[in-house]
This record gives sequence, C-alpha cells and structure tokens, in this order.
Amino acid sequence: MRVGQFLTENQIRFQALVFPPAFTAQKRAMRLRVSGRQVLKSILLSGPQGYFLAVLPATHRLNTKLLADFFGGPVRLAKPEEIRQVFPDCEWGVVQPLGHLYGLRTILDDSVSPGSHIILQTQTHAEAIRMKCGDFERIEHPDRLQFAIG
Repeated sequence: MRVGQFLTENQIRFQALVFPPAFTAQKRAMRLRVSGRQVLKSILLSGPQGYFLAVLPATHRLNTKLLADFFGGPVRLAKPEEIRQVFPDCEWGVVQPLGHLYGLRTILDDSVSPGSHIILQTQTHAEAIRMKCGDFERIEHPDRLQFAIG
C-alpha cells in the first residue's frame, strides 16, 4: 500500500515531498535542505524472532550490540535480496517505515522527540513525507528504545 494513501485513509496530516533521487537518508536531508535529525532512516534487521525495522535519525548510527542485548540474540542487517522480498512494492533498496503494513515489528530510537516533525521515505528514492512524530507513533505503535549512537 502506498504510504500517502494509508495516511490519508487514516486521517493523518502529512506533506508529500518530491526531490531528485537520494539513496541515503543524509542525501535526502541535503536535497530537502533540512537537518539530518529531522530525516529518519528505516533499517531492516534480522534478529532472533525474525525481521524487524529500526527507525532512527539520519545523523545516527545503529548499535547492533544494544539491539542484540534487547532481543536476546544476534542482530544483523538484512541483505539486499531480503529487503526486496520483504518490500516487493518498493524500489530496489527502499525500506519504508510503516513496518506493520508488512507484518514487521518497528522500534523507534528514543532520541526522536514525540513532538517533532519528521521526514520519512516512502516507496521510492525520490519521495518522502513530513509528518508529526506523534502521528507516526499513533499509527505504527513502535517500541521506543535507545539503540542509536549520535
């Protein structure tokens, strides 16, 4: 399902953003001329219970040791072919942040303020949405955890 369509159907206010293709969250921030703290990246990971999404600011790095401790076993980045299998309706390499639409658990880094406006990638490398983090949490119900290094 398209992210914009899902948000509209759930009466979530958002702004659609279109920009030249960007293949990293930091590049999206640069193209949109915003702070990398506003742009969130979604990373597909594999853990003891299967795949899950980690959502964190573009300026931060993932700490897989913290995630392994939390999940009780090894955590690794998903391979490109695994991403393609999990997100077949997205462009190659895109991991969109609405994990529940794909049956995935989502975790959100604690550094993201619930009152902030965030920018999230949609299904392509040239589209994103801006919305309130509180609205994202209301529709996604992510677990909050400190797992990123800023």
